[in-house]
Amino acid sequence: MYIRGDHAELVVGGRLDVRSAADARTVLHSAVDSGQGDLVLDLTELDSWDATGLGVIMGAHRRAGRANRRLVLRGVPPQLQRLLVATRLHRILAIEGGIEAESLPRV
Repeated sequence: MYIRGDHAELVVGGRLDVRSAADARTVLHSAVDSGQGDLVLDLTELDSWDATGLGVIMGAHRRAGRANRRLVLRGVPPQLQRLLVATRLHRILAIEGGIEAESLPRV
């Protein structure tokens, strides 16, 4: 897993899972704490995430809310969109362009 960017936009790539969660949490919390306005997470380069990775995203979302910021997901891959729909988190998280559950391909 890698994260590059600053306090306004971060690109997350590789695997966001139990092995990378602690590092990801540290970077995301630092970005939330050091900026203002929207924090964009570009997930275009993210290969996969597990429940722990999803928890990291949700934790950053809550932290951003407490800091009067908004976490915005950009470039959410289709497989991850399906997970967000299945967990109904697409209704809670800000997702650039939104997610239409009906338009997602079935697996």
